[in-house]
Amino acid sequence: MIAALRDKYNASFKETKYQQMKADLEKDFPNAIEFRLAETPIFIDAATKQKLLKAGDEICSFITSADFAAQTEQSFQHVLTPPNEAALPECIVMDFAICNDETNTIVPKLIELQGFPSLFGFEYLHDKAFRQNFEIPLGYSPYLNGYNEKLYLSHLRNIIKGDQNKHTVLLELYPHEQKTKIDFYITQQLLDIPIVCLSEIFVVASELFYKREGIDYKIERIYNRIIWDELIKQSEALQAKGKLLLEKLNVEWVTHPNHFYRISKFTIPYFTSNAVPHTQFLSDIKVMPDDLENYVLKPLFSFAGQGVIIDITPADIAAIKNLEHWILQEKVIYAPVIETPTGPTKAEIRLFYFWDDQKQAFVATMNLARLSKGKMIGVNYNKTATWVGGSLAYVEI
Repeated sequence: MIAALRDKYNASFKETKYQQMKADLEKDFPNAIEFRLAETPIFIDAATKQKLLKAGDEICSFITSADFAAQTEQSFQHVLTPPNEAALPECIVMDFAICNDETNTIVPKLIELQGFPSLFGFEYLHDKAFRQNFEIPLGYSPYLNGYNEKLYLSHLRNIIKGDQNKHTVLLELYPHEQKTKIDFYITQQLLDIPIVCLSEIFVVASELFYKREGIDYKIERIYNRIIWDELIKQSEALQAKGKLLLEKLNVEWVTHPNHFYRISKFTIPYFTSNAVPHTQFLSDIKVMPDDLENYVLKPLFSFAGQGVIIDITPADIAAIKNLEHWILQEKVIYAPVIETPTGPTKAEIRLFYFWDDQKQAFVATMNLARLSKGKMIGVNYNKTATWVGGSLAYVEI
C-alpha cells in the first residue's frame, strides 16, 4: 500500500525467487504446504499500523471486561465441552479487512476473531523465507509492539508450554491430514512438543496419556488445535475419544475449547468500535433492512468462510431455522489497494495477540495476511488466481 515500496517490489520480482521461497519453507517438511502462498507481502505505513492496533485494543478491552464471561455464556451451549476453562485464553487472533473510508483513506474493519491459535509457528518461518529471497526494506517488520524474533519465540513458548515445564502436546484431529499441518511441524520443531492425534489418547485415574513406541506419556497441558464442532463429523470411535476429554482430568488447555466460541462471531454484536461493522444477532432483528445487498449473513458456528451468504435474499433469511445461530453484518467492502502485475488485489490482516502476565493485557505480537481477487478472502476461494493467498504484512516500525 506504500506506492514506492510496491513499485520497487513488483519491478524486482522474479518467479524463481518465489519458487525458492516456497522451497525454503518446505525444506524440512516436504509437500507439507497445502494452501497457496502469495507472491508478495504487504507493506503498511505507521499510520495504518496505529489504526489496526487501536482497533485491536478496543476489542481486547471488552474481552477483558467484567461482563465478558456472562455475556458470552450462551456461545458454547450447543456443544459439550471439557471442564477446566481458564478465565481468558492465552491467545486471540483478529481479522481486519483493509478498506477505504468516505475520504478514500485506508481503514481497518473487523471481519472475524477467535480465541484460538493460528499459524504462529509458520509465520515466524514465513518471514525468514521472504527475507532470504526478496529485498525487504529496512525499518519494516512483521512484528508489533517492539517484538522481534527472539521475544516472539520466547513469548510463544511461554503461552504454549507454560512456565512450569509441564508435558505439553499439540492435539488435533488427524493432524497429518490438516491443511495447516505445516504449522504443526514447525511448532514441534521450534518448541519441542509432540503432535498427538485425538485417536491416540487414553485416560487412567483422571490422568490423560498417549503412547509412543511402547511408552506411556502423561499429558499435562494441551495446545489445542481441535475445532470442537468438527468432532460431530467424525467416526463413532473418534467421538468416543473426544468424550474422554469431558471428564475431570488433571490437564490444562491452551486455549480451552470454550474460548473458540466465546471469542468469535458470537462476540461481534457486543463491540462498539468504529472498526467493527454494525452486527446483530439475526434473532434480535424485528424488521429486516430493505437494503439487504449491504449486508452479509454469517453462521456463528462455522469457520474458514463456510456458510457465509454474501448476496442475501429474503428467501435466504426465511429458510433459516435457528435465527439465534446467525448474525447479520454490515457488508465490508475490501479496497483493491495492492497493485500487482496481474491486477489489483484485496487484503486482510490477522493480528496475533498473546496474553502478557506482567501487563495483564493482550498484546499484538505479529501478523499474517491474506490476499484475494475474489469475493471471498480465504485461500480456499482463490485457487486459480496469482498474486493471492497466504502472506504477511511488513509494518513500518
